[in-house]
Amino acid sequence: QVQLVESGGGLVQPGGSLRLSCAASGSILSPNIMAWYRQAPGKQRELVATMHNGGSTNYADSVKGRFTISRDNAKNTVSLQMNSLKPEDTAVYYCNLKTLMILTSRVRNEYWGQGTQVTVSS
Repeated sequence: QVQLVESGGGLVQPGGSLRLSCAASGSILSPNIMAWYRQAPGKQRELVATMHNGGSTNYADSVKGRFTISRDNAKNTVSLQMNSLKPEDTAVYYCNLKTLMILTSRVRNEYWGQGTQVTVSS
């Protein structure tokens, strides 16, 4: 059974920085994509950033140039460095892992962490 545990959320002032981390445990197959999603109150969950175990990344337009996703494949961890934070970045941030089928790249399994709150406010 795969488990994802996030850490690093908190309260930060506008313009500040936070670093989120997520540790995955269990039997994790490759190829896979680790990602961060977020959900603000009253809004749908949205994609923030993804990183394939091969190294390719993808970012939501709203965070490009401010957030950086990174991962350690050996340790099965993924991090999100968030700089120049804005009040609109306030949300619960969720770690996500998708394992993929080798030939088709379709999703084989998907896992979610419990979420960590990020609040950007003065």
